[in-house]
Amino acid sequence: MIPLLKRIIRTGIISRKLPAILADVPAAQAPQAGEHERLQDEILNILGRALTIREVDAGSCNGCELEVHALNNPYYNLEGRGIKFVASPRHADMLLVTGPVTRNMENALKVAYDCTPDPKLVVAVGDCGGGCGEVGPMFAENYASCGKVSNVIPVDVFVPGCPPTPAALMQGILAAIKGSKG
Repeated sequence: MIPLLKRIIRTGIISRKLPAILADVPAAQAPQAGEHERLQDEILNILGRALTIREVDAGSCNGCELEVHALNNPYYNLEGRGIKFVASPRHADMLLVTGPVTRNMENALKVAYDCTPDPKLVVAVGDCGGGCGEVGPMFAENYASCGKVSNVIPVDVFVPGCPPTPAALMQGILAAIKGSKG
């Protein structure tokens, strides 16, 4: 244990902070460092209270879920801003739906939508959830899939990307809230 601690002290911190929020986007196109905080503050100002979100995986590959989970990490800290995920659609203001809706999840998604109190918002996340035909024919309507989310329940906002970034998810949430207030 002592040799390991000595080595850690001798080596120091070898990781470094990325220059932009999104490492794969050129710095000129990347959001500014405080943009996610501005989006969170704007969501809270528009809504006037905490926003509760129920995330529903309707049949995705879990790529979108990884980005949704990133919203709760210390970097984005949604819960610290009054935006939280809940376990029941009965406590939710918004449904965040990922993936093409499989036939097995069609009824469950309809039940979750019906259980969400009015006024309810629905955000379809990812290319599969918003426009299955563009992603590929295997995610379009067929014997195992209902296709995009809007084929099953009404959708207020579509967040494109495969998978969309956490910043894009926050912008989609903000767009849904602005649309409901205007």
